[in-house]
Amino acid sequence: MIFSINNQNPQMRLVRKVVDLLEGGGIIIYPTDTVYGLGCDLFNKKAIEKIYDIKRRDRKQPFSFVCSDLSDISKYAVVPNYAYKIMKHLLPGPYTFILGASRMVPKILLPRRQEVGIRIPDNLICLTLVKEFGRPIISTSVKSSTGEIMTDPEEMALEFKNSVDCVIDGGVVGNELSSVVSLAGESPQVIRAAKGDVSFF
Repeated sequence: MIFSINNQNPQMRLVRKVVDLLEGGGIIIYPTDTVYGLGCDLFNKKAIEKIYDIKRRDRKQPFSFVCSDLSDISKYAVVPNYAYKIMKHLLPGPYTFILGASRMVPKILLPRRQEVGIRIPDNLICLTLVKEFGRPIISTSVKSSTGEIMTDPEEMALEFKNSVDCVIDGGVVGNELSSVVSLAGESPQVIRAAKGDVSFF
């Protein structure tokens, strides 16, 4: 099922249909400001396990997730003052920030250490969806069976027709991943330099 949603003015009728799917434990493909994401409800263990299977990913490699705003982040992560200032300056944007996890984060996302990766993408469809849903959604890049990052929603709908509940067509997006920066220590540490500028860290 493909929903074509306007990336400048998302149709709430369609956004609510996607929210209904998430509420029912569904798995969706949605646009971000970097690549298309594969996602589900942060609190649905079965759906998260299904995404691990779709991605053929080791259970010891945690997924990051999307929050709707900075106040939302503080529910799921320990945010030092310096980290808050950095995130306030850079978000929404093409970054994944690693922070210490709060007790709200499900254990399935904490296989190795008490840290989480959190995103607030600069994409109106994605932010409207998370806000309407009322809680975070898992965020992991959509890749083909050959490991390539996919950019075309129509191709994704074909590739994943038996494993996801809907694809949100928000137009063709790029294939550059988010930059990953750890703010869990006393100072920022760049883990992956990608789309987001990391020259000032």
